[in-house]
Amino acid sequence: MTPGRPPRDTIHVVWRWTNCSPSPTTRARAALWCALDQLGYEGEVISDAVLAASELVANATEHAVGPYEMCLRSTAAEVICEIWDCDPRIPELPDFPAAAPFTPVEEDRGGGLDALCALLSERGRGLLIVNELTKGAWGFRREERSKAAWLAIPMNARPSRPAVIRRPDGGHC
Repeated sequence: MTPGRPPRDTIHVVWRWTNCSPSPTTRARAALWCALDQLGYEGEVISDAVLAASELVANATEHAVGPYEMCLRSTAAEVICEIWDCDPRIPELPDFPAAAPFTPVEEDRGGGLDALCALLSERGRGLLIVNELTKGAWGFRREERSKAAWLAIPMNARPSRPAVIRRPDGGHC
């Protein structure tokens, strides 16, 4: 990935929000789902990309300064989903385990409620989830006063079908 933000005419903004926007993660999921659907993606590819992006949206909203943008841009091999915020600091990345990241540790079995709560903790696992869902095709890039968390969705993951899809209510996404 080349440093710096590409020219505006190659970027398609999917959604913008601020610190005051209600339900930013839910709305970002819906916007990305529709955009990927219109690009011809389907099934597990959309589900994985939407879940990974929603983790990045939640992190940006919680840890960085807005306003925020979710953008899509295409390369020859992939669609890049970028979540931009106005905090240029790159977060400290956790060590990613070589084995499956969410398997129980034997020492923690039988440890009562505290051990169960630690195992099921919802904090601190978002980037592990992103890494697992994207098979490592994600990262951060910084500009002078902003950064983007990005993930790549391979072009070859799209089946060939018409690009215009209607919602169940008959409208377009």
